[in-house]
Amino acid sequence: LEPIHPKDQAMNTPEQSQLGKASAYIDQYDASLLFPIPRAGKRAEIGITGAAPFFGADLWTAFELSWLNQRGKPQVALAHITVPCETPNIVESKSFKLYLNSFNNTRFADAAEVQARLRADITEAVWRGATVQSSVGVKLIAPEKFDMEPVHELDGLSLDRLDVECTQYQPAPELLVVESVDEEAPVTEVLVSNLLKSNCLVTGQPDWGSVQISYSGLPINQEGLLKYLVSFRNHNEFHEQCVERIFMDIWTRCKPVKLAVYARYTRRGGLDINPFRTSYPQPLPGNVRTARQ
Repeated sequence: LEPIHPKDQAMNTPEQSQLGKASAYIDQYDASLLFPIPRAGKRAEIGITGAAPFFGADLWTAFELSWLNQRGKPQVALAHITVPCETPNIVESKSFKLYLNSFNNTRFADAAEVQARLRADITEAVWRGATVQSSVGVKLIAPEKFDMEPVHELDGLSLDRLDVECTQYQPAPELLVVESVDEEAPVTEVLVSNLLKSNCLVTGQPDWGSVQISYSGLPINQEGLLKYLVSFRNHNEFHEQCVERIFMDIWTRCKPVKLAVYARYTRRGGLDINPFRTSYPQPLPGNVRTARQ
């Protein structure tokens, strides 16, 4: 299937999206509802002006996907969508929800046609304004397989065990320090926290998440790292941008040899977004939800 090509929106800004605005819920298929936003502006804020020092992807889960079969009978599925972080755009999440709702009263031949349409439309949106280098991944989970979907918390040593005093609620990268070089040997460890919270860039609505930080290098002071993660509490930024900010702050201040940052955010509007960024090539984590998702 060839993707629909709506008018060029390469310079979209978050403020131009449907976030925080009354929206008509269109229930007939409409690919033009997808609203891509360039990654470049926010990346420039954190010092990325050329090639990013990371690989990875944004792992989406759509919990509210439905369409009609050829006889008009509703069908439902879960969708796992993988958007490479090399794409020039993200898709604003409310527009994604509105786009998915446009399937609700549209007839499709079968699930394979729905999957192909999702892949074509989302690929076009995230690569808009650039040459398509790879397709997004789309996997549909049929109802008979819902019971096989696991729930699992992020693996690692919990930072939340630490009894720390927190006073900063805007990103404070100065809290990130490594232990004394003279006293500590390099380590490899995986640290997790459930205390990540940020806010929507446009509406200020809360976004709740869990984060996993895997690294090799001089040991990072764990109290400082936990305070740093908590410092995002009143920060307004999209999920993908928060994870890239966390990655870059740790990368530049703690200088690990290897680093991976993975966050799983609770769903809003029937969607969750789970960004993963790594300094070295490795398989993507499985798109496995946590209990809060």
